[in-house]
Amino acid sequence: MDLGLKDKTALVLAGGGGLGRAIAKALAAEGAKVAVAGIGAKSIAGTEAELAAIGGKSIGLIWDLSDLAQIDGHISKIEHELGPVDILVNNTGGPPPTPASGQDPAVWSRYFQAMVLSVIAITDRVLPNMRDRHWGRVITSTSSGVVSPIPNLAISNTLRLSLVGWSKTLAREVAKDGITANIIVPGRVATDRTKFLDEAKAKREGRSVEDVSAESTGGIPVGRYGKPEEYGDVVAFLSSERAAYITGSVIRVDGGLIAGI
Repeated sequence: MDLGLKDKTALVLAGGGGLGRAIAKALAAEGAKVAVAGIGAKSIAGTEAELAAIGGKSIGLIWDLSDLAQIDGHISKIEHELGPVDILVNNTGGPPPTPASGQDPAVWSRYFQAMVLSVIAITDRVLPNMRDRHWGRVITSTSSGVVSPIPNLAISNTLRLSLVGWSKTLAREVAKDGITANIIVPGRVATDRTKFLDEAKAKREGRSVEDVSAESTGGIPVGRYGKPEEYGDVVAFLSSERAAYITGSVIRVDGGLIAGI
């Protein structure tokens, strides 16, 4: 299937590893030009090297999403070197595990700026060019916690859920401009973030990491953690010409983990 992504320009936030790197590779494999953004120079260089190895054209951007002042400069660089952004993948790092109560308001504010306000502001920056070309894809990666809140991940559950309401509202506003906006929800995908959460839970509960991982796997109908490339492939499809009639949706890539309808 030709996804129609050749020479499209994509921006993948948090593209230095895990889900972001897998998404960048899936888009590059379909012929898209990819800008990968992240806070770590070494991890971004690693993604660029992997994209180059498959013949992808890319640029790396060292980008602190909590600093909104960086947005215009980075987007302008992408426009100059790769062209206007056609595909925006809003992917952000996760906050630390916390309960819902007793958190300093400054912590909530810091992660709101990095995980929510940055996504909204970056999307607003690229939408005018998408509207001018009557084509665009805005895909926002969240967490299974937006459907079934995860214990001790209160900040993530709360802030990522706010992006679901924003994306659904945006989808209706831009649909007639040829732009789609969708939410994608990962379940337990084998990334460093998942490993970190398993280790944190094991330490908190006085258990082994192997026991925690086995328990988690036992709750997944397909019987394993997902592969990052499986997630990336779904994002590539949602980015494509073939997905033009999918918008305002929440797509789960979770191996059947979430039991609710």
